[in-house]
Amino acid sequence: MADRHPLFMPLILVGGLIFGFGLGFSQMARPEVVLDFLQFEDFGLLFVMFGAAIVSGVAFAVMPRVRDRAPLTGDAYERRLKSFDRNVLVGGAIFGVGWGLSGICPGAAYASLGTGNVAILWALAGMFVGAYLQGYWRSHTADTDAATSAAD
Repeated sequence: MADRHPLFMPLILVGGLIFGFGLGFSQMARPEVVLDFLQFEDFGLLFVMFGAAIVSGVAFAVMPRVRDRAPLTGDAYERRLKSFDRNVLVGGAIFGVGWGLSGICPGAAYASLGTGNVAILWALAGMFVGAYLQGYWRSHTADTDAATSAAD
């Protein structure tokens, strides 16, 4: 992998700040707004997501035609495909249940802290514990699979 430009990490921070500000400004960092969307009562989130999808889609369509490599990383533009398997389906379902129960997704949870929603720390703690448990489970099953194949 090519050396990263010195501005790579600061620009990641700036991008995150812009993303968080946008979530706060559009009221999408408020769990009650997200829950209203999930209950088909308020479709504002749909417009925010479409706006983000349009900007991202244009960037993904235009940038490879303008430049052959990403300006800050030097990496070639390419698609990274993830197969649709059982893990994707189960993980997506678990994520969706968590999103529905808490009314917030990980990005918006951090932005919600900026709006003064301290109770969201419970959801963030749950996200970290869940991610840790999944990593522990995956490494444990990988060790078991390696031991099983070594015994054959």
